[in-house]
Amino acid sequence: MEERLLKEAVNFLEGFSNDNRKELLRKNVEDRTRYITLVLEDIFQAQNASAVIRTCDCFGIQDLHVIENYNSYKLNPDVVMGASKWVDLHRHHKEERNTLSTISKLKSQGYRIVATTPHTNDILLPDFDLSKGKAAFFFGTERTGLSDEVMNNADEFVKIPMYGFTESFNISVSAALVLSHLTTALRRSDVEWQLSDNEKLELNLKWLKKTVRSGDELLEKFLKKNQ
Repeated sequence: MEERLLKEAVNFLEGFSNDNRKELLRKNVEDRTRYITLVLEDIFQAQNASAVIRTCDCFGIQDLHVIENYNSYKLNPDVVMGASKWVDLHRHHKEERNTLSTISKLKSQGYRIVATTPHTNDILLPDFDLSKGKAAFFFGTERTGLSDEVMNNADEFVKIPMYGFTESFNISVSAALVLSHLTTALRRSDVEWQLSDNEKLELNLKWLKKTVRSGDELLEKFLKKNQ
């Protein structure tokens, strides 16, 4: 949809929304980013998987990728708290080798593949260089970690500083720690991390459709009249 029509469609649906909701959507669109994305590989615990999508929403991460080679991604409504309405969930489960196809797709979109796991060539999270370009952070299960396919194709390896006896954080805590540090650093940097103007309009329109009663039907009628 061209930018002019997008603007008109957003204005149209905003006419069915109250001022508080309109301002909240506009504000959150401005805070959204695709400069960083998360990728979960074969997460099997619904509570952890649900907590991650909620964390993505809280830190303004628009895209969450889920690789389902062996385990299906299940959401717990009590944990998600509606966050799945605002985050774009990309499920990868249709290919024979979903991990490799996901990596290939993300690289084609300009993402660095970052494995979050202890590794001989890893760097500590505070030392990660955000200025080098977009980054997709991969997280594996607590039992087995990331697959060899991720480890063999990763561009960089990052670990969270730890000072105790326990070997690792659980997946939801790891994701929260990574995003807390990176999104704070990103907003303090000179990196152009925000969505493009067209992406902002598209996202605002998507959210309006979900929050306005009969939003899809109203938009469909509007587009028939104006396209």
